[in-house]
Amino acid sequence: MADEVVLLDFWPSMFGMRVRIALAEKGIKYEYKEEDLRNKSPLLLEMSPIHKKIPVFIHNGKPVCESLIIVQYIDDVWKDKCPLLPTDPYQRAHSRFWADFVDKKVYEVSRKVWATNGEEKKAGKKEFIEIFKILEGELGDKPYYGGETFGFVDLSLIPFYSWFYAIETLGEFNLEAECPKIVAWAKRCLQKETVAKTLPDQKKVYEFVGQMRKRFGLE
Repeated sequence: MADEVVLLDFWPSMFGMRVRIALAEKGIKYEYKEEDLRNKSPLLLEMSPIHKKIPVFIHNGKPVCESLIIVQYIDDVWKDKCPLLPTDPYQRAHSRFWADFVDKKVYEVSRKVWATNGEEKKAGKKEFIEIFKILEGELGDKPYYGGETFGFVDLSLIPFYSWFYAIETLGEFNLEAECPKIVAWAKRCLQKETVAKTLPDQKKVYEFVGQMRKRFGLE
């Protein structure tokens, strides 16, 4: 019996992009269902009753929530295809630590830049650059965070690249000038078809962010 795989998602979500990249890396066919987050579907509310958030991964009728947990689940179930996490226990723990760092730090600080104004935005920009300098330090001279191959940490961080243009434009700074290794790494990731086909156009994301700012009364 074939696996029934459904993804409830929203196109600009960097968390949903993680799952889409993981599925593309594994070559898994799935049904994509776009959600309207202002009018959530009964299926989303049923499958994610606690947080009521996307992405939700539904495998043979059973839901898995939270993007990093979903990616690890996909890696465990389809372990024979293109492993995303290292097999060594220490390296796995190390990868999980940095993916968790991205989860806890990058989204919040990105939001401080695009969803605020004035001094708050200025402080957000400073913090954004500081966090990416830490991430640049962890990358070092490696092509990818896991070494020679694209893996779990890369997959966790690269979706934010689609938001960089909006963040740089609103924050009035140039990330490549501040963190050149990060931008070089992002361009390297984009050479992968699985990434390039998943990430939306940066200008389209910028338009979406502009609509959000108007809704928040920031424009």
